[in-house]
Amino acid sequence: MVLPAWDAFLAQAEAVDLSRRSRLPGWRAQEICVHLGLWPENTAMADLIASAESGGTGPQPDVDAVNAKVTAAHGEASRAEVLAALRRNREATEEYLTSGPAGLDTAPTVSVVGRLPLLSVVLGQAYELAVHGLDLADAGAAPVPSSVLQSGLAALADVTGALAASCGIDGGATLATPEGGWRFAADGDGWTVTHVLPGALSGAAVEAPADVLLEAASGRINPVPAAARRRLKVHDVAVLLKLAPIVQAVPGIPGGPILQLAARTVGGAGGVLGRIFGRG
Repeated sequence: MVLPAWDAFLAQAEAVDLSRRSRLPGWRAQEICVHLGLWPENTAMADLIASAESGGTGPQPDVDAVNAKVTAAHGEASRAEVLAALRRNREATEEYLTSGPAGLDTAPTVSVVGRLPLLSVVLGQAYELAVHGLDLADAGAAPVPSSVLQSGLAALADVTGALAASCGIDGGATLATPEGGWRFAADGDGWTVTHVLPGALSGAAVEAPADVLLEAASGRINPVPAAARRRLKVHDVAVLLKLAPIVQAVPGIPGGPILQLAARTVGGAGGVLGRIFGRG
């Protein structure tokens, strides 16, 4: 899933006008692409592997500080330099996936959302590439392929399941789209992620077109009006709310806005659930 997501993003980057302003405040298409590249200031893949090799030790990365540093250093890099940096990062990922020790796949590494298995963090690239692919599409690039959007949702399900397991939560949910989706289930032994066929919807779920789910999960759109217009539907909210402690444990996680929507649906702005999510 990860390498095709890289290929799709590279195809977008190669065609888009990097000087175009994006919907991200203060960022052009240039900054979006720069922060996903491999530069001396941003060696994320090597850092993740080193952390996994040392038992998942080390400080949690400050993603905002890293992004600010790399975009300040290379915000005016040439188009050729930006594309080369993107290709270097893809190559670093491919090298790990094809040549890295298989034993590292399940080794914990320190990521921006805490200690997770290395392979889950690598899969998380598919989520980031899908979301930033939607950013580039908004800036005039080609649409993100459906397969990449599905890979992004698979990554979102995997990381959410991992965090649920780490918080001691027994539960799960489905990220459902008209093309199918992904369900995660966590318990005391860990978590699983399974593919869900179109229409096979049961239990706790968030249902929407794939791009809407990713944009709601990443905070690109507010899920509340999306739900009001029935573009996004929440099923079995009470079960979904069992995942609420994840937001407390890992503020700003991908998918947090959707869990906040569930809380608002049940508890209202002034209720106990509102206080859980900081709206009291």
